[in-house]
Amino acid sequence: MTNDETTPAPVTPYRSDAGKKAEVERMFDKIAPKYDLLNRVLSLGIDVSWRKKALEYLSPARPQEILDVATGTADVAIMAAKMLKPQKIVGIDIANMMLDFGREKIKKEGLEQTITLETGDCEQLRFSDASFDAVTVAFGVRNFENLEKGLSEMFRVLRPGGRVVILEFSKPHVFPFKQLYNSYFKYVLPLVGRLTSRDVRAYSYLYESVQAFPEGTDFLNILTQLGYQHPVCKRLTLGICSIYSATK
Repeated sequence: MTNDETTPAPVTPYRSDAGKKAEVERMFDKIAPKYDLLNRVLSLGIDVSWRKKALEYLSPARPQEILDVATGTADVAIMAAKMLKPQKIVGIDIANMMLDFGREKIKKEGLEQTITLETGDCEQLRFSDASFDAVTVAFGVRNFENLEKGLSEMFRVLRPGGRVVILEFSKPHVFPFKQLYNSYFKYVLPLVGRLTSRDVRAYSYLYESVQAFPEGTDFLNILTQLGYQHPVCKRLTLGICSIYSATK
């Protein structure tokens, strides 16, 4: 790096001095009441099939103990409980309002004996080494304040042979879908999000954070550097979303 170059500032929801972690917590607590509705509407319901495809990566191993990082309102945890029939799922998130809505959904589904939600920081997991057969994250890793630290913690709590599955937004590269996607995410989605959730920045941040995220090969390289084995990337829906999977 030359003296003229500077490290770009991290993309944050509100661009304050509070730090990314505090801002992400604040943002998700604010949009929690409308989060599930907005996910369905803004993705045209496709996000449900994305989660299912991601969890199918775990089906052959039938993991019995699963950690769901950045669990939010527990969509992945609930789907995993139904699809994989594990003994235990622990979901963690820094946003307590999201967890409250998740607990209501878990109770409605009668899954309290399988799924436990708790406040937790992905960069400082309270669990012992090799505690889980699988770790999942859906649309959460781009919100990590320190991406490598969060991924390293996930690696630490995985058992040898365990699998991580990460679902995250990515950027399509095919014309003209790329241009349509960019317009939708940059202009339409923030407008709808603002009118519905009354948070001006939340869905603008979504577009900005996706643009800044090291997707595809770049992300696979990070996983490899951290010790993950056999990392793979599967792009979905013309590249809007990607599944990353690797083992320990």
